[in-house]
Amino acid sequence: MYKAIGVIELKSIPKGVEAADAALKSAGVEMVSSHPSCPGKYEIVLTGSISNVTVAVEHIENKFDGYVIDASVMGRIDEQVIKALFGTQTGEQSGSLGIVETFSAASAIKAADIAVKTAKVEIYDLRVSRGMGGKGVVMLTGEIGDVTAAIEAGANYAKSVSMLSSYTVIAAPHKDLWKQM
Repeated sequence: MYKAIGVIELKSIPKGVEAADAALKSAGVEMVSSHPSCPGKYEIVLTGSISNVTVAVEHIENKFDGYVIDASVMGRIDEQVIKALFGTQTGEQSGSLGIVETFSAASAIKAADIAVKTAKVEIYDLRVSRGMGGKGVVMLTGEIGDVTAAIEAGANYAKSVSMLSSYTVIAAPHKDLWKQM
């Protein structure tokens, strides 16, 4: 069975801790992570069946309405995204490079999932929240056409939820750039 994930970001650390407790008590979900993220945000990642994750996320959105920055439920999330979130995805330093930057971790994770399901690309890196002012960034590699299609799909999602910061595609990054990333 595929598990779903839910990501919720709140703009208060005390309310974030309270929301994490409420999420766990509202439905049969498991906590993947629950922690402060910068600047002063609180990030919750849940997993479980799609119905339980949906119930938990909706419960938090309703109960903590004024504190929720962003929330997303993703069913059948691509394995690359899970590996990238846990730092076990090994991105290849070749081909074209596409980058989407969002204003939230939830939107970056969802943009990454949409992107890798759109075209034949590899996640080079996925960073969320910590050390990034609460933003999220996904970097993809592959052939230029695939990277362009994937980045556009991810960016369009982020734009549709008003969370897009910026995006770009670099057809052939300089070898020294790869060394520094």
